[in-house]
Amino acid sequence: MVHQDHRPELIERFNIPLDEYIARSEKAEADTWEVPAVHERSYEYGADIIRACETGERFRFNGNVPNTYDGVQLIDNLPADCCVEVPCIASSRGIEPQRVGALPRQLAALIQTNVNVQGLTVEAVLTGRREPVYHAAMLDPHTAAELPLDDITRLVDELLKAHGDAIPPLCGTATRDSLSSR
Repeated sequence: MVHQDHRPELIERFNIPLDEYIARSEKAEADTWEVPAVHERSYEYGADIIRACETGERFRFNGNVPNTYDGVQLIDNLPADCCVEVPCIASSRGIEPQRVGALPRQLAALIQTNVNVQGLTVEAVLTGRREPVYHAAMLDPHTAAELPLDDITRLVDELLKAHGDAIPPLCGTATRDSLSSR
């Protein structure tokens, strides 16, 4: 597994076990899920949204929705086709996302870095190509700050292999030309 060789003090400082991801994945596969027979009210929005839609009693919450609703862009300075979290009102009319307008420039810029990574991941799934996954990992701010490009490519290959059949097959391999062509 590719890891942070040039900043080993961070591993100790933040108590980051190098095999944490693998250990958690293996544990999740081995665990059996038991659903408790307790029927206590949770803090999830689902029940409140359903009640609001059925009774007409309005419920306000923050929800993840497409950035374009009824032909109106909810957050002006983010792409129209991305998903955004905005205030919503559930009522007998359904769920109505509320327009936010423009975000402060620094927030829109920060969010856009994540939108780019997510968009490339979606492109990989829709096209069956591996290159957008490499590009997504290379554009991820944390990954890009920690690893050189060749290590990111190896990391992506190792993660895709480790997840096996859980990931749709993606064709192509990384070459300097393929990674710089877009």
